[in-house]
Amino acid sequence: MTSVPFDPYDPSTAPADPRLARALASLRGLSVGDALGSQFFVPENYPLLGRRELPPGDWQWTDDTEMACSVVAVLTAHHRVDQDALARSFAEHHDFDRGYGPAVNRLLRLVREGGDWRELAAALFDGQGSWGNGAAMRIAPLGAWYADDPEQATHQAEISAYPTHQHREAVAGAMAVAAATALAAADDGPPAPEALLDGVVALVPRSAVSAGLRRARDMLDYSDPDTVAAVLGCGRRTTAHDTVPFALWSAARALGDYESAFWTTAQAGGDVDTTCAIVGGIVAAGSTGAPPREWTARTEALPRWLRMPS
Repeated sequence: MTSVPFDPYDPSTAPADPRLARALASLRGLSVGDALGSQFFVPENYPLLGRRELPPGDWQWTDDTEMACSVVAVLTAHHRVDQDALARSFAEHHDFDRGYGPAVNRLLRLVREGGDWRELAAALFDGQGSWGNGAAMRIAPLGAWYADDPEQATHQAEISAYPTHQHREAVAGAMAVAAATALAAADDGPPAPEALLDGVVALVPRSAVSAGLRRARDMLDYSDPDTVAAVLGCGRRTTAHDTVPFALWSAARALGDYESAFWTTAQAGGDVDTTCAIVGGIVAAGSTGAPPREWTARTEALPRWLRMPS
């Protein structure tokens, strides 16, 4: 096994397994969206958004990317989601300084100390489980892995949510992002915006997330992200149903155009690193959706512990 050598702009570095190649392309798009989006939490960078100007310096990714790397590592090792292996990877690679929420910080620390993720995740928020957007923010590479089987993508995404997020809305959010990525990464090219959202709605169980996706489908002809975010939410409450519908609206309207998708998403504000990670992972999974080279070059490299078959 070797540290991940994948260059999204050099086909000769792509893994032989097309599932892994798609997942890594999505992961790179996710990490760029996450890292660049997080720069706009810095007050002096916020005015740059209106002018679509890049912030200075290099960009460090957050918990979104760190957890997505575990998803890819587990798929590579097991060719499916193994919940125990995923929980263990989350806990072993948990970096407190990456911006995790307090509930997940505590959960992962306790798992690392020998706690049972099943009991810990189920007990969150008075036994309701977390309905945050954390299960959705990390899952796009799984959808890319299962691009040949969107139904399996939603099934595996559902399984992947439970080690940290057991509320039905968090699970539905992860399923929706995985489904959207699988559809966007289809061999015959990404679908039309309406077809993408219709396909996702058909694969996601009845929930506030699915209701938001239906509203997003009805707003595809809107061009102002602020107006759409006012209706759908854009992650300000960090819940799945306040995050995923807007992110999928933005991704659906810009499949194949990473730069446009990023700016449209970021300019709405809210949980910018997470909405941009979701959108970046979906758009980059398609054959024509890679982020600009300069953006990738300025984004922190993926972690050394993410190892791929040599």
